[in-house]
Amino acid sequence: MSDTRFTPRVFSGIQPSGGLTLGNYLGAIRRFVDMQEAGSHETIYCMVDMHAITVWQDPADLARNTRELAAGFIASGIDPERSILINQSQVPEHAQLGWIFNCVARMGWMGRMTQWKDKAGKNAENASLGLFAYPALMAADILIYHATHVPVGEDQKQHLELTRDIAAKFNHDYGVDFFPLTEPVIEGAATRVMSLRDGTKKMSKSDPSDASRINLTDDADTIAKKIRKAKTDPEPLPEDYAGLAERPEARNLVNICAALSDRNVDEVMAEYGGAQFGTFKPALADLAVAKLAPITDEMARLMQDQAEIDRILARGAERARAIAAPILDETYRIVGMVR
Repeated sequence: MSDTRFTPRVFSGIQPSGGLTLGNYLGAIRRFVDMQEAGSHETIYCMVDMHAITVWQDPADLARNTRELAAGFIASGIDPERSILINQSQVPEHAQLGWIFNCVARMGWMGRMTQWKDKAGKNAENASLGLFAYPALMAADILIYHATHVPVGEDQKQHLELTRDIAAKFNHDYGVDFFPLTEPVIEGAATRVMSLRDGTKKMSKSDPSDASRINLTDDADTIAKKIRKAKTDPEPLPEDYAGLAERPEARNLVNICAALSDRNVDEVMAEYGGAQFGTFKPALADLAVAKLAPITDEMARLMQDQAEIDRILARGAERARAIAAPILDETYRIVGMVR
């Protein structure tokens, strides 16, 4: 970090490109709530709809998914009075700073992004420019608030490193100490929740198999059924966690159990080590239903009053712009743009 003292501030976001999953909850949203409750940082959480449209989105689906994501944040414990909850496109400073950062970032940096290679694949010539450049917009999302910390999964760590590179290059090029070198926050037993059908792949809302994930909109019976049918192997759970090293599906279920029960994996293994999955899976299903059913019910209630969701997001945008606008104005002044 630089010598400049920045307000301790957390920023993170999720794309409204489909339904929320258990992976989103354990890997991101629950940590967002924990950071809000800690009270040591200002917290800003975002539906990043501008990132979502780097690939085609049906407009009606995008609008619905944005509101559903906001409902999921609130139902999971994000208080829109204690945190700032925003929809990215309602705060134009994100895109405005994003253009500045497009001119700071280097093509070579973007080309090395693993997610660009994964998403574009052999069809890079037909991928959108937005998909290629979106890490610069991600940097703007963070730095438009001078965010000092970002809770991220391992798969986003490279993009946060790019954010730090962009901040450092801007500061160096203009001889200022203006943008913080944002720190990643990566922790927890299930920061990377894996598919219920393939323990080597991340749980994803884009997976064609609905059985691969638990959706936050699933009812109790569906949650229990998916866990009971989750892929495992014929061996019982080992006596210690190290014994799961070559058993990705079993390891994933143990990680999920630890995260949902607020325990470490060793405590889970102390309880279930040596147990058959016929014993472990029903216990995990009961735990998942107990933790997730209240969130599902509250999301459904919130979605019945979309005008209230829109009011919350509009108020969030006002609060966010009160922080972002002065930072953008000073960025323009540093660059030499007449205001």
